[in-house]
Amino acid sequence: QVQLVESGGGLVQSGGSLRLSCAASGSIASVYPMGWYRQAPGKERELVARITSGGSANYVDSVKGRFTISRDNAKITVYLQMNDLKPEDTAVYYCYSESGYQWYYWGQGTQVTVSS
Repeated sequence: QVQLVESGGGLVQSGGSLRLSCAASGSIASVYPMGWYRQAPGKERELVARITSGGSANYVDSVKGRFTISRDNAKITVYLQMNDLKPEDTAVYYCYSESGYQWYYWGQGTQVTVSS
């Protein structure tokens, strides 16, 4: 069974920083892309950032230059460093890992709240 455990969410003022972590355990290889989605109240879940096992990263336009995704393949852990946070970044952030099949593994979600 695969588990993704997230940490690092919280409340921060506009312009502040947070770092999210997501550690995978169980029968999962480190070769699959991992990343972060977020869902704000009343909005659809959106892909924030994705990183391959080789370190190639993609970001949604709204976070480019502010967020950085990274990973530690030995620990099967993905990180999201979020700088210059804005109120519109407020959402529940979910980490995921691709599986090599037609489904993803998901974390439980962590709340990020940015006050103005």
